[in-house]
Amino acid sequence: MKKISLLLLVLMTPAAALADDVESELFLDIRRIGLELSKTQVRNAGQYQDSPVQALKADSQDFIKGVFDTVLEYKRGKFKWDNSLFMEYGETTLKPYNAPETSNENADKILLSSDMSWACWEFAGFKFGPTLRGAYDTEFVASGDAPRQNILRANAGLSLFDHAIIKSLYLTGVYEYDFTYAGEQTSKTAAEFGWRLEYKLREGVKFTTNGYYREYLSYSDYVATDLDRDLSAVIRMDTNLWGNFTMGPYAQYRRAKARGASVYGSNFILGISFNYIMRYGIITPDGEKK
Repeated sequence: MKKISLLLLVLMTPAAALADDVESELFLDIRRIGLELSKTQVRNAGQYQDSPVQALKADSQDFIKGVFDTVLEYKRGKFKWDNSLFMEYGETTLKPYNAPETSNENADKILLSSDMSWACWEFAGFKFGPTLRGAYDTEFVASGDAPRQNILRANAGLSLFDHAIIKSLYLTGVYEYDFTYAGEQTSKTAAEFGWRLEYKLREGVKFTTNGYYREYLSYSDYVATDLDRDLSAVIRMDTNLWGNFTMGPYAQYRRAKARGASVYGSNFILGISFNYIMRYGIITPDGEKK
């Protein structure tokens, strides 16, 4: 906990790295606020019913999911500091004529993170340098017999960022403190590769993808539901309908293996996404507030 607290303190005090003679930029980037109409296919869910990872134990079904994804971006010279909040929740209620009403969560995630990157080198439109991240990964509610997931996570490594297409491409070491289960708190280390790419296909049409792959290396204790490896990927295409409102297809894939499971669990979602997307300049490069 001391290591996590120290890192979060560093992430919240970036002023020491800033120079007074460099212009600042501050943007509120609403990546999307929207609804997703989805069809889910889940495999081997039976072996993951005790897991706190909801995506691995959901039912295969159709559902509607709400998503909120926004980030506050601060830039000054070679320094970049992002504070982001990602939330998603989806639940299906079944009302069979000959059985009791049942509900099942298909998605439940809250991720609050703070990222700092320093562009030590710049070439061909790429910025490259060290990156640090502190994050809190949790859920809105507990589900079934599993408790609500609670994880503090710290990343440190190298990243490419702020390219026209490659918004973020990183390789980091990870330290996690998992206090999901009372009395079974565990510390873990891992290696993580992640990405966020954006490509403008034509005017009013944009392709985006983001995700990560995490390989766990060590644990302080044995908990059967802890993951050995974890892959998450999202692909989406947004087409402007009018103003800042978009619509388009998307696909989402989650595949992971728990320490106590003999097979992988997976969750594949294919659907249509309706979103509100906006980027608002609070302090622009010329120093004027908008």
